[in-house]
Amino acid sequence: MENTAPTATGPTPPPNPHRQRTTADYVGLTVLALAVLFAGFLVGALGPLLAIACDTCQDGVRDPLPLLDVLLAVDQVGVPLVTVGTVAGLFLPRGGARAGAIGLGLLALLFVATLALGRAGG
Repeated sequence: MENTAPTATGPTPPPNPHRQRTTADYVGLTVLALAVLFAGFLVGALGPLLAIACDTCQDGVRDPLPLLDVLLAVDQVGVPLVTVGTVAGLFLPRGGARAGAIGLGLLALLFVATLALGRAGG
């Protein structure tokens, strides 16, 4: 039978649920931040170009774009906000890879929304 009596040092504190980040953690977060920046660039630069592209149009650009203002707002406001917010969230104490995954998912959704807005006109 083992001794379950309290010791003179008192109860042991619970382990710290937030461990300190190592150098390898920061390297991984930096690589993820670069991936988010690259994805943000692709969504912001190629998304609108692919959205207004037209194979059958004479000049290759879809002419009547009724949702052009919304498309530009998503591209000029939404994509940079998500990209910068994700990169900032990566290096917050409670952020990390989860913030990066959420940000990449949001960038993918913004890319799909950009394409859908461009195709909605015709």
